[in-house]
Amino acid sequence: MHEPLYLRWKQWDCRTDCRYHCMLAREEERTKLGDKPVKYHGKWPFRRVYGIQEPVAVALSALNLAIQFHGWVSFFILVYYNLPLRPDKKTYYEYTGLWHIYGILSMNSWLWSAVFHSRDVELTQKLDYSSAVALLGYTLLVAILRAFNVRDEATRVMISAPLIAFVTTHIMYLNFYNLAYGLNVKVCMIMAILQLLIWAVWAGISKHPARRKLWLVVVAGGIAMFLENFDFPPYKGYVDAHALWHATTIPLTFLWWSFIRDDAEFRTSSLLKKVK
Repeated sequence: MHEPLYLRWKQWDCRTDCRYHCMLAREEERTKLGDKPVKYHGKWPFRRVYGIQEPVAVALSALNLAIQFHGWVSFFILVYYNLPLRPDKKTYYEYTGLWHIYGILSMNSWLWSAVFHSRDVELTQKLDYSSAVALLGYTLLVAILRAFNVRDEATRVMISAPLIAFVTTHIMYLNFYNLAYGLNVKVCMIMAILQLLIWAVWAGISKHPARRKLWLVVVAGGIAMFLENFDFPPYKGYVDAHALWHATTIPLTFLWWSFIRDDAEFRTSSLLKKVK
């Protein structure tokens, strides 16, 4: 009870605090002997700052959250204020609602990523994993609907139902049966690779004016994804492969929302020509 408030609210009790300081002392001994860092309880030895377990990853997650918010707001302003609306005040762009949900799920995912990297406990781990799986499942769904130009509501429901069922089942498995890290990585990698392939093929066969942006996101996103599997000890106790992956997603997110805005303008222009 005599620990500072910034440590107590992070659940750093005497036992976990002792583990942390013993870990640092042990790593200093290993460094003097010329030995490489090792993992403790399945995690690399990070140096915390004011109780924050992985300060660089937290800062980058927060920055990703800010970029997602900026992208979502700019998209909202574009479709509702800068582009023409239908007589019933709805947008001409058929995928407006889907991208709104994407923005909300993305911001939610980065929020829990920041919380998880600030303090790794079972609850924050479950929230981080669940929000990431939900986001990846949804982005795979959006990739299918946009690439195949699915606009009919009944068809969208038929395509969405099995994918939503799978993602929901996986999230429930992680939360209530087994928080399996290895299985979750495989599921996330499969969903990420599938949507990258869908976007890549679509960019190759379509004549979309913003296809170069899409190609850049696909190629850079595929390269960045391998940082998740390229595991190495944190540099100076702060920057590891996962933190670097967080850094790469910042410019990719900005570029991705730029493509979404371009797509909205392109589809709106095409539909207005048909109306006239």
